[in-house]
Amino acid sequence: MHARFYHPAEIAIGQIIELSAENKHHAARVLRLRNGDAITLFNGEGGEFSAHITHISKSNTTVLIDAYQAIECESPLQIELAQAICVNEKMDWIIQKAVELGVTRIQPITTDRSIVHLSDDRASKRQQHWQKIIVSACEQCGRNVLPQIYPLVSLTEWLSEKKTTQSPNNLYLMLSTTAQQSLKDLPKPAANAHWSLVVGPEGGFTQVEEAAMLHSHFIPLRLGKRILRTESAALATIAGLQALWGDF
Repeated sequence: MHARFYHPAEIAIGQIIELSAENKHHAARVLRLRNGDAITLFNGEGGEFSAHITHISKSNTTVLIDAYQAIECESPLQIELAQAICVNEKMDWIIQKAVELGVTRIQPITTDRSIVHLSDDRASKRQQHWQKIIVSACEQCGRNVLPQIYPLVSLTEWLSEKKTTQSPNNLYLMLSTTAQQSLKDLPKPAANAHWSLVVGPEGGFTQVEEAAMLHSHFIPLRLGKRILRTESAALATIAGLQALWGDF
């Protein structure tokens, strides 16, 4: 597979595009690409463009767009991950791997037992950082549509939003160590179902939080007899959904 680069702007066949500073550095210094080398560009709106390098140097790198391919590798499942924020490295890992596993949107949330607390300014900077991780993951895994990541909100705020958007085709899942059901106990979803999966912090949800989610029609699930860390629980659940009803 050719090197892939995200270009957040309109792309057209025959167009000459100058790569961003970050992409230029990656192409020249990391991948050691040369004039004439083939690459792939995508802008996150679907499909991808084959191109080749026409000039590469320390100051700038330009490419010529050769053709468009309507290639997609999106999962048939529409999965939203609402993840309680955790320490930087773990949260970065969850977001990167969730994108690789096919989620369509990511909602960072705060809970009563969250150990990470961000001011508005720090939360905004973290969202920009997470957006870069999403782009990098799409470049690596071949996705041409960027999953959305939303501003940090509290679990309470997120549940309030869910109450106004609920639909019979939506399935709401919460992970709980006290739950009796597992993924294999769920009924087969409708073809156009949208999944919302909420995963708590290392200390889990409080009883009050679990009660609020049950009141919002969330189905409690348990992943086997073992207690998984938050970064394992989210990814294991998404992989299970893809294996049962997705494209695994």
